[in-house]
Amino acid sequence: MSEVTSALFAGAIVLALVLHLAWLARASRNRASAALAIDHAGIRTVIADAADVSDGTAGVVTWEGSWNGRRVQLRTIVDTLATRKLPTRWLSISITEKVAVPGTFDMMMRPGSPTTFSNFDHLDHTLPKAPGFPVESVLRTDRRGARFPQGIIASHIEIFSEGRAKELLITPKGIRIVWLLAEAERARYGVFRQAEFGDATLDPALVERLLMSVSALRDAINISERQAA
Repeated sequence: MSEVTSALFAGAIVLALVLHLAWLARASRNRASAALAIDHAGIRTVIADAADVSDGTAGVVTWEGSWNGRRVQLRTIVDTLATRKLPTRWLSISITEKVAVPGTFDMMMRPGSPTTFSNFDHLDHTLPKAPGFPVESVLRTDRRGARFPQGIIASHIEIFSEGRAKELLITPKGIRIVWLLAEAERARYGVFRQAEFGDATLDPALVERLLMSVSALRDAINISERQAA
């Protein structure tokens, strides 16, 4: 084979590879758009006025609306931090209404590495745990000496026993649960470094269940505070 023929052959291989990668990227974008449409439709079955208010941050999609007369926010976050073995897709569910607590209360499960969705690592004070909290949880706050209704909180976190709930954040402005939706497909990520999550679309039943959980906890905290006043 002549040098010219070899060069042409090598160029054809490179061109084919470039075209294939472009096709994969386009197919990935199409799948992402279809998945987003499915997620939005599912959310609207639970939150009728849900609106996409995403700000363009890569890997983050945010919806806001009202549920049972309360302002709520849903967010999906693709976490691609290098410290993780595989990219992870999280679901953040929040009720953005006032809560009768004196500061930030943050419960993180297995806080072994930084996350893109939380400021847990920046909270300075670790709280002692009352009975009822998961063994693998760590509690932190932004205020030294702040007292939180840990007994009430512990009685409303059964959902954390399932192993997919990652964080419970309570602040005077609202309550949030972060839930593990899926990890990226290992084979595709290993070869193409693409974070694909298969059929991990939002389940409306899960969305409603998490909303009910944070709503019940907020009500319990606020009722307790009114009774104590």
